[in-house]
Amino acid sequence: MNFYGRDFLRILDFSEDELRYMLAVARKFKELKHAGRAHKLFPNKNIAILFEKTSTRTRCSFEVAAYDLGMNVTYLDPSGSQMGHKESIADTARVLSRLYDGIEYRGFGQDIVDTLAKYSDVPVWNGLTDECHPTQALGDFMTIEEHFGYLKGLTLAFVGDARNNVANSLMAMSAKMGVNFIACGPKELRPSEELVQKCEEVARKNGCTITITDDVAALEGNADAVYNGTDVVYADVWLSMGEDKEKWGERIEQLKPYQVNMDLMNRAKDSAIFLHCLPSFHDLNTSVARDVNEKFGIPEMEVTNEVFESEKSLVFDQAENRMHTIKTVMFLTLHKKEEE
Repeated sequence: MNFYGRDFLRILDFSEDELRYMLAVARKFKELKHAGRAHKLFPNKNIAILFEKTSTRTRCSFEVAAYDLGMNVTYLDPSGSQMGHKESIADTARVLSRLYDGIEYRGFGQDIVDTLAKYSDVPVWNGLTDECHPTQALGDFMTIEEHFGYLKGLTLAFVGDARNNVANSLMAMSAKMGVNFIACGPKELRPSEELVQKCEEVARKNGCTITITDDVAALEGNADAVYNGTDVVYADVWLSMGEDKEKWGERIEQLKPYQVNMDLMNRAKDSAIFLHCLPSFHDLNTSVARDVNEKFGIPEMEVTNEVFESEKSLVFDQAENRMHTIKTVMFLTLHKKEEE
């Protein structure tokens, strides 16, 4: 398969075979990393990573992956670039693609990363937008496949704000991989009908289903259901970056019934695992969590500490696998076959 020069903007841009190939390459890179074997394949390449939204895992994953591949990295935060302020997104893309071999963007609307890709002469990678988080979904599915040994036929339930970027990309990845997907959350926080229809069309071809529900009992397996119990329970923060503090109380009340606790986990299969893209508000060890608890009396939000710290939780495997899959995306899109 030839990925050279392609952008990585959204999961639906890639075929099932291409995504499976990415996961296979990521496993190879993880083996190399764990064996301590150097793989500096691009010693003369440079990449720029643009962050309009701060991050721990995404920034560190791109930087470590790039260094492992022998590349140099320039990190640009909102104060380090004129993009969208004194210089248009299109002009920024044309300048950076003259200087760098690849560009990562993490920020706001999908239209921004799409515009960067349109005007860039080098690959552009989506580190997160308001609509999509494709590198997260790729790392998550690597984690799921590592644990179960396969993907097709499993059931993944995203519980909470099912309209967000992580849920969108997980739904798309599930449809591509033949994994039954459940979006379980308040009716007001459902994914867009347009995206659901696109994913349903893909899912039909791959023998899986998309279920949108506000009923937590949907996680229970029974013979009459279109899925046979939930294998993966996934949660994300209730209060996203930039969330209006005036709406915190409303959001918490909306999402309280969808907290992932052991009672909810017990509705899934006994073998079910818990995933979270992090950071997570599962205790009071952050200033935001303490602030929320003081105002609203809720010491644990989207997941309880009992679940987060349990053997069912693979959240730190996920965090590591972000790096291996991001390395794969960069390698495949920068690698010319004739370089072999």
